[in-house]
Amino acid sequence: MAGKLKPQQILTLAKNVLDIESRAVSELRGRLDDSFIAACELCLQTKGRVVVTGMGKSGHISGKIAATLASTGTPAFFMHPAEASHGDLGMITADDLLLAISFSGETQEVVTILPLVKRLGTKLVSMTGQTQSTLARVADAHLDVSVAEEACPLNLAPTASTTATLAMGDALAVALLESRGFTAEDFALSHPSGSLGKRLLLRVEDVMHRGDEIPLISKDMNLRDGLLEMTEKGLGMTIVVDENEKMLGVFTDGDLRRTLDDGIDVHNTKMKSLVQTDCIAVRPDILAAEAVRILEQNKITSLPVVDDNDSVVGALNIHDLFRAGIV
Repeated sequence: MAGKLKPQQILTLAKNVLDIESRAVSELRGRLDDSFIAACELCLQTKGRVVVTGMGKSGHISGKIAATLASTGTPAFFMHPAEASHGDLGMITADDLLLAISFSGETQEVVTILPLVKRLGTKLVSMTGQTQSTLARVADAHLDVSVAEEACPLNLAPTASTTATLAMGDALAVALLESRGFTAEDFALSHPSGSLGKRLLLRVEDVMHRGDEIPLISKDMNLRDGLLEMTEKGLGMTIVVDENEKMLGVFTDGDLRRTLDDGIDVHNTKMKSLVQTDCIAVRPDILAAEAVRILEQNKITSLPVVDDNDSVVGALNIHDLFRAGIV
């Protein structure tokens, strides 16, 4: 049985793996040429979907590339090449594009379906490590993902080659993303449950307090009533309004502390004499992420929400944004 590696040997081996894989990805840069442009143009011209296929480790990479394409504006899905020969080839139409991945370019399950794909008239883009392979030669556009060596000490296990292929897939996806004018909001639409989707799609009106939950007090009420309203609603402020419920300003926890320090009579002092009229308010249709920026920039924890006529329609607290996953 082989002897156990020493800690320093383990680190040296790991660093060597990263060095080899880094070089493999770096060398791809010099191979980006008209073939890459042709591959992009074929994808952009495709009326249907990009069908990505590959066997074994290339299959795993194919699945990830298909997922990346799909989430960045290029409709795509993974098709197992072995299953394709047993009926799944029906997934492909003439309007689609097949992105076939095989490091050798001779993977039997992939090569087997090529005549049928060609007969359909489906365009073919390939990624291989062998520019003279069957898959490379029959493709409408070929992307060279060859590597000088694998990171595996035996130079056998797909390591650097799969990393290079994955990187080339990312390069293709990002090039297509930019070409399509794909935006952050487009990305969020396909990731509605993710934190990015929440940050980009949620608006203040989606998370604000409404109706009886809004801490609201008339300017002619006394400070005692204002304190009760603030305590009951628990947002760290109360919004002071006129007789038409238009916002005049706010009274906050901080204002309360300063007021008590000054010994002001809570029973006889009117809210209109204490209200901060230079407060910040937001509209309900702005992004919740923008509300976070306003809160952080002004070092406050709550915001009134008003419409175009300055009528109060809601209230927002930093904790509401935490619960919504915006912060």
